[in-house]
Amino acid sequence: MKIATFIIKSYPLARKTFGKHGGSAALCTLLVLSNVALPNPARASQRIEVKVLSSQPDMVSGGSALVQVTSQAEIQKLSIWADDREVTSAFHVSPRTQTLIGLVDSLAAGKNRLEVKSGRKVLAKLEIINHGITGPIFSGPHQTPFICETASAGLGSPLDADCSAKTEVTYIYKSTQPPTPAERSAKREPGAPPVGFKVYDPKGPRPADLAEVTTTEDKKVPYIVRWERGTINRAIYEIAFLHEPGTPLPDPWTLTPAWNGRLVYDFGGGCSAGYHQGQPPNVIDNMFLSLGYAHVTSSLNVFGNDCNDVISAETVAMVKEHFIKRFGVPVHTIGWGGSGGSMQQHLIAQDYPGLLDGIIPSMSYPDLVTVVPGVTDCTLLAHVFESSTQAWTEEQKTAISGFATWGTCAKESRGNSWIKSHFSPDLVRALACNSTIPRALVYDPATNRKGARCDVYDNEVNVFGGDAKTGFARRPLDNVGVQYGLVAFNRGIISAEQFLELNEKVGGYDDDGNIAAARMAGDPEALRIAYATGRVNAGSGGLSSIPIIDFRLYGDTFPDIHDEYRSFVTRARLIAANGSADNQVILTFPFTLKPSQKLGALFGTVSSTLVPKMDQWLDTLAKDTSQRSVIEKIAAAKPADITDACWSEDGEKIVEKRTYDGNGRCNQLFPPHGGPRIAAGGPLTEDILKCALKPVDPKDYVHPLTPDQLTRLKAIFPKGVCDFTRPGIGQEPLQGTWREY
Repeated sequence: MKIATFIIKSYPLARKTFGKHGGSAALCTLLVLSNVALPNPARASQRIEVKVLSSQPDMVSGGSALVQVTSQAEIQKLSIWADDREVTSAFHVSPRTQTLIGLVDSLAAGKNRLEVKSGRKVLAKLEIINHGITGPIFSGPHQTPFICETASAGLGSPLDADCSAKTEVTYIYKSTQPPTPAERSAKREPGAPPVGFKVYDPKGPRPADLAEVTTTEDKKVPYIVRWERGTINRAIYEIAFLHEPGTPLPDPWTLTPAWNGRLVYDFGGGCSAGYHQGQPPNVIDNMFLSLGYAHVTSSLNVFGNDCNDVISAETVAMVKEHFIKRFGVPVHTIGWGGSGGSMQQHLIAQDYPGLLDGIIPSMSYPDLVTVVPGVTDCTLLAHVFESSTQAWTEEQKTAISGFATWGTCAKESRGNSWIKSHFSPDLVRALACNSTIPRALVYDPATNRKGARCDVYDNEVNVFGGDAKTGFARRPLDNVGVQYGLVAFNRGIISAEQFLELNEKVGGYDDDGNIAAARMAGDPEALRIAYATGRVNAGSGGLSSIPIIDFRLYGDTFPDIHDEYRSFVTRARLIAANGSADNQVILTFPFTLKPSQKLGALFGTVSSTLVPKMDQWLDTLAKDTSQRSVIEKIAAAKPADITDACWSEDGEKIVEKRTYDGNGRCNQLFPPHGGPRIAAGGPLTEDILKCALKPVDPKDYVHPLTPDQLTRLKAIFPKGVCDFTRPGIGQEPLQGTWREY
């Protein structure tokens, strides 16, 4: 008698999860094998595949899961069971996939057993683990305190301690009438349509001023938007897409003419500790909706509300799950967002593959953890300059900072600087809490040591763990051995005396983020965790197998904190991890503060094409069934007009391969610079959180140091100076994806 093997797969097809802080690995994407003796040997090669389409099978939320059953057997003879309930009637053949798809609801909290049977025989089974819609699933215990903001979002008072609110669906439409000056200047109330849109009454006649649009699928439809708002994972989410009331909504079995089947997930910028719900970005965006894309976002996908990429990833997973169960699996999910939104895209793509199929980060940074040291160095350097016995020129300050201008750091800056914007030192300051958090709930070193600590490390205490001595989160923040201004000294821009005094006085931050005389030593376990768990964008994991369009305005000399070199940092890490960065495109535009002027119009015109171009890139990639490597496939699938490029102030597009140290026209127009750690001799990858040390060596200094100066330098660095030719302390490859905390 022959034996048939039935393979059950999860979505994505394979993943590894690890215990808290890494622990021991366990393969948790179970390939559950049921070996069943079939009475008909001719059917022994038949296979049944069952998978959850809406989420990972052990990360289901809200009591339901969209499940697909693929069978070579006659589906009419199969029955499907959730524990002891038959749920076969929930399954229907999808005309798109020719598979059985069903929404299995009424799942119990915790473990549920899904079985596919023929008669009484179990042909296949899959364990589903259901979690509450308020979370958490994999981000670890909920952060407390947590301030609800549903009322200020126009969703009414919270329904529970998890800030839940009743889901609201509103229809709005794009008007053909231009908004009046009064409409443009009027304050927008929460839940009200943005300027240019009006409330649509499904029961009334069609408005005379109703606009029409043509989607990417070449469908001409009325510009009516279904706008859904509610709460998931304690976040306020929003979903918007084209739909005319009275016509069928899309569902997991069918598409409708208006929605093009694609989803854009929007990530907001900033970076601030959580402890509050916050408000989501504007989801009513003409750039996406007018082309037929569904546009989705939430308040906990805004780093300015909660600078925690794990919670952001969890919220994406849960909001996307909700979308899939209601409207169907998107053909592609494309990430969009700038600054802090770019960090989220990079890390979610790397650490939770399958959530985003392609990403479009703007004004990008590679991640948070490796950006923080150079940012907070600004305040340390400024403190030295203000208290120094030496005279420091702007040129010298600039060279030490590594930026295009010292103004990128400085408190007094005509542009957007790190100190002026308070990111330095607030990213590491325990008291830097959002104003919505009552002062009585905030940490105080004397009166409330158990209060909310609002530095970025305590905000991710579930990831980094607590220090046994202080009770605060472990910190990977370190500057032991860093020779600030080393490059400037070797180039003769600063003197030996300036170099020595700078490094004598620079100091570090204490546990509360106050400037201290001693340098900072990163916690060894925090360093290991940062690398192993993917808090450092290593260019690996899922990030190495998706297309990336990185675009920015060049604000280095304005100055602006969104320095161009950050794009090249990500590129350097992709190359280090994969031998290639052919999955990344870098686009650079001249800086403008006025979108209405020529440069602003150019930027808007080009940026509005990027989502359709990414869509085209992903469509072509999906058709490649060759044996080439993933990055080779991505490179081959790239649209011809999506290549590295920059635009001159005259609007000329200059197509050339972008490199950090290249001398092409783009680098002449828009030269990339660096930060304080690169100016201290660090590598472009800027991924060394704590350097390995070596003894002070006179040969490392172009300008000779006197014996007294060498003695002084050795006293500044008694354990040695950074050896950037070696990996950082605790630096190791990413240890698996889809981690739980």
